[in-house]
Amino acid sequence: MELISIGEAARRLHLNTSALRYYEERGLVRPATRHAGKRMYGRTELRRIVLVSLMQRLGVRLDTAAAVMDESGEQWRSVVRGQIDDLNALIERAQGARKFLSAALTCPADHPTSECPHLVGVLDRLFTGGTFEELAEQHSGDQDPPNTGCR
Repeated sequence: MELISIGEAARRLHLNTSALRYYEERGLVRPATRHAGKRMYGRTELRRIVLVSLMQRLGVRLDTAAAVMDESGEQWRSVVRGQIDDLNALIERAQGARKFLSAALTCPADHPTSECPHLVGVLDRLFTGGTFEELAEQHSGDQDPPNTGCR
C-alpha cells in the first residue's frame, strides 16, 4: 500500500485531521514519514489509528490503547484486565441506577422526595449514615424494581 496523507487518512477513517494530530501528540501514532511537510501514513500506522479510534468510541482509555500497541504481552494484558474491572464496576453502577430509576417510575406521587414512603425511607437511611453499599445489598437479588409502597 502506498503512503497516504493525513487528510486522506482522516477521510477514509471518518475522523478529523485534528484527531490524528492529537493521537500523534499523545504518542499513539506517528506518521511513517513527511512529504512536503505533510504527515504520511502507511498500513501499519493506519491500523494503529483504527485501533485507537475504536477504543475511544468504546469508551476505553487511550492509555489502554497505548498499552495494547506498545507494551509487552503481560504488561498490556494487565492494563486490559484493569480496564475490564473498571468497566464491570461501571456496568454494576449503571444497573443500580436503572433499577433505582425504574422503581421511581412506579411511584404515582407528584413529589416523590416528600410523598413517596419508599424514597423518603431510602433518603433518610442515607442521611442518617447508611451507605449506598448497604442499600445495594438490600436489593441485590431484586430482578424487578421494588414496589415503592406509594400506592
